[in-house]
Amino acid sequence: MTPAYLLRRLGAIVVVLVIVSLTVFGITMVLPGNAAVMILGEWATPEQLAALEERLGLDRPVWAQYFDWVGGILAGDWGTSLRLQLPVAQVVGDAIANSALLAVTALVAVTLVAIPLGMLAAIRRGTGADLGIGLVAYVGTAMPEFVTATLLLVFLAGPSVALFPAGGFVAPGESVAGFLAHVALPAGTLALVMTAHIARQVRSEMTDVLGSDYVRAARLKGLREWTVIRRHALPNSLAPAVAVISLDVGYLLGGIIVVEEIFAWPGLGRLLIYALENRDLPVIQAITLVLALVYALSNLLSDLVIAALDPRVRYA
Repeated sequence: MTPAYLLRRLGAIVVVLVIVSLTVFGITMVLPGNAAVMILGEWATPEQLAALEERLGLDRPVWAQYFDWVGGILAGDWGTSLRLQLPVAQVVGDAIANSALLAVTALVAVTLVAIPLGMLAAIRRGTGADLGIGLVAYVGTAMPEFVTATLLLVFLAGPSVALFPAGGFVAPGESVAGFLAHVALPAGTLALVMTAHIARQVRSEMTDVLGSDYVRAARLKGLREWTVIRRHALPNSLAPAVAVISLDVGYLLGGIIVVEEIFAWPGLGRLLIYALENRDLPVIQAITLVLALVYALSNLLSDLVIAALDPRVRYA
C-alpha cells in the first residue's frame, strides 16, 4: 500500500464527512422550529425568541451558521445540548465510550465464534455439523435484532430464569463481573447476525481454498492436515471475511441504536433516540458525524488488514 493511496483514502474520508455535515446541517435547518424555540419553549413571546436568536447567531445567514458550526467542531467546541445544558462533546464522548465497549465486545465474540464455525463447516462440509451451522446462520440472518433481543430477554433474563440482568450498565472500572453480566445480552444480540454472515463467508471461501491446487500440492508434500489449514487455507479465507466485517459495521451502527434502547444501554444509540425525541439538534448533528467517521475508518482499516493477510493484494 503506497502513501499516495493512503492519502487519497484519507482525503475521501474528509469529503464524505463534508457531505454528511452539509446534509445533516441542511436537514436540521429545514425542520420546523429552531434552537431558540427548543430552549424557551413554544409559549415564549416573539421578543424573547428574537433576542435569543440574536444571541445564538440564529438570525445570521445559513452558510455563516454552518461555517461557525464546522469551525467550532474543528476547534473542539461541539456546542451545548439544548435539553441537557451540557457540552455536546462531554455528552457524546461519554456515549461513545459506552457504545465502544458494547461494539468491541460484540466484535470479539464474533471473531472467536464465527471464524471457527466457518472453518468447521468447510472442513466437515456435507455432514451434520455443516448442516447445523448453516441452519443457525440462516436463522440468525433472518431474525431482526429486536426479535433476537426479545427472545434473549424472555429466555435468559425472565423472572423464572434471571441468568442475566434485563438492562442497565456497569462500567468495567466499577466491576468487571457486573460489566460482563450486563453486556452479555446486548452484545449477544448484535453478535448473532454478524456471526451468521461471517461464518457463511468463511465457510464458502475455505471450501474453495481447500479444493485449490496449492492446497492439494501441500497435502502431497506430506504436510499434516491441520498445518495445511493453518498455513495455507485459513489466511486466504480470512481476507473476504474481513471485508464482510467492515460491511457489517454498518449493521452494527444501526443495530446498536435498537439494542441500546431495548437494554437501556447508555450509548450513542440511546442518546440519539433521546436527542431525536427532544429535538436536540447539536447532539443529533454530532452523533451523525461520529457514526459517519466510524464507518469510513472501519472500511479503511479493513483494506489495511486485507493487504496484510493477502500479499497478492496491492493498493496502488
